[in-house]
Amino acid sequence: MPRGGKRGHKGRAKQFTNPDEIDAQMKAEKEKAKDLPENAGDADSDDSSEDDSEPKKKGVEGLIEIENPNRIVQKNKKITDVDLNPRNRELSRREREEIEKQQARERYMKLHLEGKTEQARADLARLAIIRKQREDAARKRENEKKVKDAKA
Repeated sequence: MPRGGKRGHKGRAKQFTNPDEIDAQMKAEKEKAKDLPENAGDADSDDSSEDDSEPKKKGVEGLIEIENPNRIVQKNKKITDVDLNPRNRELSRREREEIEKQQARERYMKLHLEGKTEQARADLARLAIIRKQREDAARKRENEKKVKDAKA
């Protein structure tokens, strides 16, 4: 049994549309299409010259006046109104924290390169130990090499 409770139409006769009916429908659609652009074109040319500031209304907005105080209509800004100098405006909390974080990171790196931080001191001490171990290993190899040469 098929899902969804709908049955098939296997036993019914198939219905076909006459070609004459299809042609009549096509002609009616073409006539409607011809009538609409001519009327819309005249209305658009008049409206566009009068109402450049108001956007074209969609759906039933043109028929019904809406008094919604919460509805915000976007307004286009002029180039002269746009603030090009961002230093005058207040930074948001996230922007301010990001700048402070970056400055703190730069200060830390500067102190680290000078060797004044705890981590830098630990790194330098570890490097000194490694250098000493390598020098001792090199001296030991040289001594073993000299001993081999002396025996040979």
